[in-house]
Amino acid sequence: MKPVGKVTHYYDKLGVAIVELAAGLKVGDKIKFEGHGSDFEQTVSSMQVDHEEVKQAKKGDVVGLQATGKVREGAIVLKVEAE
Repeated sequence: MKPVGKVTHYYDKLGVAIVELAAGLKVGDKIKFEGHGSDFEQTVSSMQVDHEEVKQAKKGDVVGLQATGKVREGAIVLKVEAE
């Protein structure tokens, strides 16, 4: 697994994590939220940049991701590599 970003904000009511990307990410990638009380894996089902739906984002983008569990600011987002 390699780090792809860090959670900068979490909207509890919407279940949306705002992630600042340190590497590219696309819809369909499997990710893991880790740290600050978060520890679960999920597949990226949708992603937004500036409230626009996107299929992929690049390093430096700030994206909104639907999170299947509760995450906290500061949690690390890791990309789960296919085996």
